[in-house]
Amino acid sequence: MKTIGLIGGMSWESTQTYYRLLNEQVRTRLGGLHSAKIILNSVDFADIEPLQHQGDWAGTAEILTTAAKSLEAAGADFFLIGTNTMHKVAPELQNAVKIPLLHIVDATAEALKADNITSVGLLGTKFTMEQAFYRERLEAQGLKVLIPNETQRTIVHEVIFKELCLGVTQPTSKQAYLNIVKDLHQQGAQAVILGCTEIGMLIKSTDTTVPLYDTTELHANAAVTYALK
Repeated sequence: MKTIGLIGGMSWESTQTYYRLLNEQVRTRLGGLHSAKIILNSVDFADIEPLQHQGDWAGTAEILTTAAKSLEAAGADFFLIGTNTMHKVAPELQNAVKIPLLHIVDATAEALKADNITSVGLLGTKFTMEQAFYRERLEAQGLKVLIPNETQRTIVHEVIFKELCLGVTQPTSKQAYLNIVKDLHQQGAQAVILGCTEIGMLIKSTDTTVPLYDTTELHANAAVTYALK
């Protein structure tokens, strides 16, 4: 079994989900007392969040590059960035280490294509929804990407930072998200990507008839598959 390196803490609410999913998947596939071999470097999100909103992506890359190097030095065979938004600096991290990065967009796109999805809605932070780094990687793999309107994007973004990253889930926010999912579906999205690792705390596939693709689950599953090759 390969050792998984995980850069977490963005937020730690989703990092604990990653840890659980990685171990559950290994136990399911191997049985018995098996668990995942994981090296975790959990950063302080309070250092990163203001840099995101200031547009200082070089500053965020510096913090995460240090984390990636520590994972490599500790013996990780490959690594994950346990957040969608910070894949904006994925190229900088990959260039700084020799071990491979398992990209969250690729894991998600693979699952969508396997289900013959060609048009998909995207929920996430404003950075993820609005900037090119995420959408263009999906589009390069043949997927049409729809995003919410400006007002809806603000709602999605603020719920993530002001509620979900603090471990708070509100019924009103859940309904707002489900309304946005419904709207994207009516615009032609066959499914919706939960493109923030905390959104799965708020809405789940059982809440709507629109197929939801939880990037945290897909990323963790892809990591275990890679670790067990």
